Amino acid sequence: MDRREFLQKSSAGFLALSLPKIPAFLKGVPMGIVVHSYGSRYQSKTESKKYPGFANALDLIDHCKEIGAGGVQTVVRDWSADFAKKVRDEREKTGLYLEGSIGLPKKTDQVAAFEQDVINAKEAGATVLRTVCSSGRRYETYHSNDEWQALKKNALVSLQLAEPVLRKHKVKLAVENHKDWRAGELVEILKQMNSEWIGVTLDFGNSIALLEDPMEVVQTLSPYVFTTHVKDMGVAAYPDGFLLSEVPLGKGILDLPKMVALCKKHNPAVTFNLEMITRDPLEIPCRKEEYWATFGGIPREDMTRTLRMVKEHSYKAGLPTVAQLTPEDRLAAEENNILSCLSYSTTRLGLN
Repeated sequence: MDRREFLQKSSAGFLALSLPKIPAFLKGVPMGIVVHSYGSRYQSKTESKKYPGFANALDLIDHCKEIGAGGVQTVVRDWSADFAKKVRDEREKTGLYLEGSIGLPKKTDQVAAFEQDVINAKEAGATVLRTVCSSGRRYETYHSNDEWQALKKNALVSLQLAEPVLRKHKVKLAVENHKDWRAGELVEILKQMNSEWIGVTLDFGNSIALLEDPMEVVQTLSPYVFTTHVKDMGVAAYPDGFLLSEVPLGKGILDLPKMVALCKKHNPAVTFNLEMITRDPLEIPCRKEEYWATFGGIPREDMTRTLRMVKEHSYKAGLPTVAQLTPEDRLAAEENNILSCLSYSTTRLGLN
């Protein structure tokens, strides 16, 4: 299958033929919410009357309905058939769409468990399953080119194990650019797989940590997009490189309207899911030699360009931090950030 055929088969027309009929509420729906946006509140142990913890996907769905979101993307792992049916019933009652977040099989003996997760997600009504190929950030987890090449080899094996299951159940799998793959590398593995069932979860901001231009990343990956992680990013300098942080939509450096438009152009049925993680800024130590251990062949000019962008667009108010907040205040900051983003998505991105 060449690229043009892949794009055609990823279009809304092909989706209508290859998947269960797309519900009407997926056309022009409000932005959904990724479970990781509720990193403090999901399964929280903090006693809070105003921000009670979410015990499971049912609580997440109900709350997202209350605040006006269009859907949820949540972890599907070891669900029972009975719980999957409860999620389906809740999803149908609220009218929200559902996407799963799922792990990949690493070995043949893990395929059966993977397939059961796929079955449960589909039973619950999931239209797309997001996944990652790496257990952590590239520059923190892998310390040599050999380690990185092993990750690439293992990722291909995992996707090859998963693909027959996806094809059998007619479920889409969307690999995220998860601070691991640079955009061209992710396209390369998609071409190696050559499957209409495997595409991309396009994260709007992650690849800045890999010294990529975020708009170029969206331009490269949007032809393969099944779903998204929508976020805006703030940056600031620090001695070993730069700091990177999710900030409320419209407050950062990303051209979100253009990114949304590019995704819609390539996949009219694409969903837009907020991943607003309320946390301390991440350190991107690109001035340290260890950072470059897995980046052979990548021009140092990418660092120069990125650091120039950081200098020109440093977050004026200072990047927000949460380490100093009480648990209750963290919960409040998280909810306020999400509500702000939902408002922006309606008024500025037209996701309503």
